[in-house]
Amino acid sequence: MNQNYSSAPLDDPADEDASRAAGANRGADSAAERGAERDPFLTAMGDRVRLLRARRGMTRKTLATETGLSERHLANLESGVGNASVLVLRQIAATLNCPLAEVIGDETTASAEWLLIRELLQGRDQAALQRARVALAEMFAQAPRDPHRKDRIALIGLRGAGKSTFGRMLAQERKVPFVELTRVIEQLAGCPPSEIHSLYGASAYRRYEHRALEAVIHEHERAVIASPGGLVSESGTFNALLSHCFTVWLQATPEEHMRRVVAQGDLRPMSGNKEAMDDLKRILAGRSELYGRADMTFDTSEKTLADAYLQLRDRLAARLAAESPDEVRVS
Repeated sequence: MNQNYSSAPLDDPADEDASRAAGANRGADSAAERGAERDPFLTAMGDRVRLLRARRGMTRKTLATETGLSERHLANLESGVGNASVLVLRQIAATLNCPLAEVIGDETTASAEWLLIRELLQGRDQAALQRARVALAEMFAQAPRDPHRKDRIALIGLRGAGKSTFGRMLAQERKVPFVELTRVIEQLAGCPPSEIHSLYGASAYRRYEHRALEAVIHEHERAVIASPGGLVSESGTFNALLSHCFTVWLQATPEEHMRRVVAQGDLRPMSGNKEAMDDLKRILAGRSELYGRADMTFDTSEKTLADAYLQLRDRLAARLAAESPDEVRVS
């Protein structure tokens, strides 16, 4: 597919950083390279750190910079041969904005009730787990269900999926505002997202991201929203998006994502980085389960722009009508 889906800048600095610095993700401890025996606990912990990092679109170099640790130390940890101290693990958890328990093990072993809940959910398919999550969210909701949730359409996915292009087209046809969340973040911070990352770090960027989403939800009862690719990695922000917007995951193959970004004239993902495609695949794999929480999924691969938009529009209209025919307003 040779469609140039968007002329907008890269929608997530974390993704951009991950694509540009793949070279930092290589090089493990010599003991690991020699095939030294690894402790299963340390190996599993290394896998979790690598997964958490991929979900946030952070390279090992970025994580090292923000934690003050060396890349080699992190490489050892992720390879399962680094016996990190508790203080180091706390630094990593803080930078990745997750509980320490999520780094070192499964927090669902913490109590008998957790174990019973886990056993109840064990082996369920994704559809059943999604129904359980929605039921729990409604049970523990602090506020009444947002009556305008299905009037706000939020597009999620990696850059190159077509969020900006399809978002503008949907907004025009639905006669509602089109909002790029990245632009709102820039307005709130007074500088581009890339500068937020370089000056204050990924955690500060995610705080601005959350504030931007809250501002958009407060201001717009009806809108089409293009969200940054890494928004899904922050559970609080993503849960807010799911609660207040009807979400659509725009899918594409990794090759399609890369081809579209390069076709837009942005060669940064490929600049001096032969492993860019591996990085993109790793980020996509790390986030797929999170993107899969969307209300609807639409694959844009191997479609012309016109065909893809018409199919997306029709499927979206059918889903909205089927889920709440009395609430949907037709423009």
